[in-house]
Amino acid sequence: MRSRRSTRACAAPSPITVSCLRGNVEPIRLMKPYLDYSDVEQDFRAAFESGIFTRGENVGAFAAELAAYVGARHVFFATSATTALWVCLKLLGVGPGDEIAVSDFSFPATANVVEDLGATPVFVDVDSQTYNMRPEELEAKINARTKAVIFVDALGNPTGLHAIKAICERHGIPLIEDAACAIGSSEDSRKCGSIADLTCFSFHPRKLLSTGEGGAITTDRNDWAEWLRVKLAHGADGSKGLGLDFVDYGYNFRLPELQAIMGRKQLGRLDAVIQRRLAIRDAFATALAPLGLAPQRVAENVLHNVQSLVFRVQDTVDRDRLVQALKGDGIETTLGTYCLSGTTYFRKRYDDVQPVAAALEATTITLPCYDDVPVDRVVDRIARHMN
Repeated sequence: MRSRRSTRACAAPSPITVSCLRGNVEPIRLMKPYLDYSDVEQDFRAAFESGIFTRGENVGAFAAELAAYVGARHVFFATSATTALWVCLKLLGVGPGDEIAVSDFSFPATANVVEDLGATPVFVDVDSQTYNMRPEELEAKINARTKAVIFVDALGNPTGLHAIKAICERHGIPLIEDAACAIGSSEDSRKCGSIADLTCFSFHPRKLLSTGEGGAITTDRNDWAEWLRVKLAHGADGSKGLGLDFVDYGYNFRLPELQAIMGRKQLGRLDAVIQRRLAIRDAFATALAPLGLAPQRVAENVLHNVQSLVFRVQDTVDRDRLVQALKGDGIETTLGTYCLSGTTYFRKRYDDVQPVAAALEATTITLPCYDDVPVDRVVDRIARHMN
């Protein structure tokens, strides 16, 4: 039963209470950008004065700096992590009759791109503590039709990525890392973007490095890089007469110059941002432990960027009511992410709901995480509603 609210009164269901937000208490958001207009104003002005808004010097510089940061040989930009994933599947020749093994706890884009190309997403259940693909589940679902594996760094956590890579190498299957949330994260001292065969990043506003929208692909394969270089330039390769030589058909998923400026400004401070978010995570974890809220588990050999600060509530707690109650207090929270196999579309199409991912969708909660977030206030309201 969900709580009912009106302009006159707030219902108070048990065991979670719902309160009305009164007064001038500042709302607590899930996320705040790590970028101010003052950071980019001078470079924006220079771009406007030059009139160059695409394929400018900042796009090239951002690509080089991102490659150096993650330790990848090649970087190519896209309009989002979704288009980046789609392009990677096109590169691998994915189509009807192929199967792509995908982590089942993710945003639907991970499986949507597979469906769009006529292939079949095979949902692989996840670990109940790390929220990441379970190696034994993947092994059981690989067959002759498996064209690739998409491992999702759930909420920025790459725990287990190397174990999945070993399985892919043993079977001769390309590994795509959906690192939409994982920029700056690492496993075994190797940053996401330098481990899988292909890695896709997102620069969405909810991400630690945001350009409004945008994405990137990294790879160390020179042959794949050549394919991406031509395909992402409308199929052009050099010049022919007065124009370009279009040697293939291709696409336009460019990142504009202004967005590249935004990305460059944030990349240099990313590691410091992550350290501050780790401190916030530790503060929440300590304070929420007595209430039975368990944080996402991160392996000792992993640096987690804390893209999303997610806890799992006990089965006796109504997570949805808790989210609504906190909303009444002006505190923005939400679910962890989605069980892909349990979404309406994929459930109807494949009827293969993965139990752990489904349980995580129902019991995880994402809490606010940004500089100066009032941890005590958030914890106090959670405790009041749960008690």
